[in-house]
Amino acid sequence: MNITSPFVNHSYANRPSVLIVGAGIGGLSAAVRLVAAGARVTVLEQHGYPGGKIRTMDSTAGPVDAGPTVLTMRSVFDDIFAAAGTRLDDHVTLIQQDILARHFWPDGSRLDLFADPDQSIAAVADFAGPTAVAEFRAFCARCKTLFDAFEGPMMQTAVPRLIDLTRCVLSQPTLIRQMTPLFTLAQALNAHFSDPRLAQLFGRYATYVGGSPYASPALLALIWQAEAAGVWAVQGGMHRLAHVLADVAQARGARFYYRTKVDQILVKDGQAIGLALTDGTRQMADAVLFNGDPRALATGTLGQSLRRVATRSRSLPRSHSARVYSFAAAVSGPELAHHNVFFADNPRREFDALTAGLVPQTPTLYICAEDRGQGIDWPRTERFEIIANVPALSGRVASQEKDIRSWHEMIIRTMTHHGLHFDPTPNTNSLTTEMTFARLFPGSLGALYGQSPHDLTSAFKRPTARTPIRNLYLTGGGTHPGAGMPMVAISARHAVEAILNDLTLTSRSVPMAMLGGMLTA
Repeated sequence: MNITSPFVNHSYANRPSVLIVGAGIGGLSAAVRLVAAGARVTVLEQHGYPGGKIRTMDSTAGPVDAGPTVLTMRSVFDDIFAAAGTRLDDHVTLIQQDILARHFWPDGSRLDLFADPDQSIAAVADFAGPTAVAEFRAFCARCKTLFDAFEGPMMQTAVPRLIDLTRCVLSQPTLIRQMTPLFTLAQALNAHFSDPRLAQLFGRYATYVGGSPYASPALLALIWQAEAAGVWAVQGGMHRLAHVLADVAQARGARFYYRTKVDQILVKDGQAIGLALTDGTRQMADAVLFNGDPRALATGTLGQSLRRVATRSRSLPRSHSARVYSFAAAVSGPELAHHNVFFADNPRREFDALTAGLVPQTPTLYICAEDRGQGIDWPRTERFEIIANVPALSGRVASQEKDIRSWHEMIIRTMTHHGLHFDPTPNTNSLTTEMTFARLFPGSLGALYGQSPHDLTSAFKRPTARTPIRNLYLTGGGTHPGAGMPMVAISARHAVEAILNDLTLTSRSVPMAMLGGMLTA
């Protein structure tokens, strides 16, 4: 959906101004859409780079991604660039992955799933036999039906309503059976697949939104459809996409200020009017868009007057976090694809620990071989990202340095058990912990995906783009429709539509300040 441009015929000084707090994917996507619609846009980012959780760490082989590793639901991103009158392919090179993911089990078994459904079916047949093939076919059909049914009334709508979802389900009575609303994802998968390894594999998709398959609703099975529809790697790394979005926004007039920390969102008479920065300066605007964890507002981090925003986030359980290695090394052992998963031997033990707020001692490891799947030969020294889930900091004491060292030694033993060896072996200097994430993203408690997805109605409990404070809007993984890059980009579209609609209908004077100019306090 392209945003119309209601302000393009106005003189520049009279175009509404929007301040965006945070240059994550939500803030960047919104900046591109807003500036293309004719608004005056300024983005303020506390870190020294665009991308938010799309961040990198230095290595001997160059910057290594330390956040999201692949792109799904590509059309969402094509639409952002189309709104700015350009094409995604003109700015970055995307390589569609033939192998969606390569999966390893402690018993030595391995399964590749492919972009080509027929290849996946053949691989499942070799892996687990004809009964598993029939189960896999039925599972894929079910996931596609669920995805197609709920994409409109849930993901694409700005304000999901239970009544609309109910109408959707009643119009397709078979959906109730396919949703299995009384089952967790693990229960539904264990009942469906006779091979427990396949139930473990598809249960992993709950972790994409920071949940456990043993506590998340069975409906989360539809996440598989998003990956089955296509996975793309970004040539050079995912951080390239963030930089390109910033470049496109800047080329169309947006201003970016990095290493600029916001101290307070200014509110007057129940309306957001601008920002106060930590250096004492202020900047005024017609609207403020916050791209961060809504819990930061609800807990008063950016001003006590904001505590009535996203109030549920103060009490709702948080999603899981992760510990992430980002490093360069030569690797030996099992052949890796771009996307690799090394499963734990006991998924129930792993997720029970996470749900109890404990760090699993036998975790599943996700390994991204970032230089593979790029359409060229990879170098001897490759860039790797390894992710293991841990709980967020909510309700538990932060791990001490000795605990991290002990956990790190266990991870190295786990990789050795799988026959995987890196030279040099990654060390804790290349590790981002949940404590680091909590510092990087205020209010998050280290939770990477916002609130927990463990409630069937959790989608209705997320804050939406509009807030109780006029002209203050939200975008990001803690905002509807939730976590994951495509969902965050959709949340940005919802926010932009709300801003454009509200500012078009509002007639009030524009603050007397040049866009990007700082007004002294």
